[in-house]
Amino acid sequence: MADMTQLLHSMENTIKLQTRAGAERRARKAEREEKEFLEKLQQAAVSKMELDGKAARVKGSEAAAQRDQLIGMMML
Repeated sequence: MADMTQLLHSMENTIKLQTRAGAERRARKAEREEKEFLEKLQQAAVSKMELDGKAARVKGSEAAAQRDQLIGMMML
């Protein structure tokens, strides 16, 4: 009877260890995925800033061209 009790305790401990190991693997995977997501989010933010900067330069160039045209027309 003691052997059976010992076997049951051993099986229980094995199941607990397997469950804990699975939880640790899932936690590491979640951390890795979160890190990858944050990196992609940061890259997207940088890309948006670059695009906004380019758009501002284009708008500035357009405004300068219009201003130059108006000044040219006023001189005529």
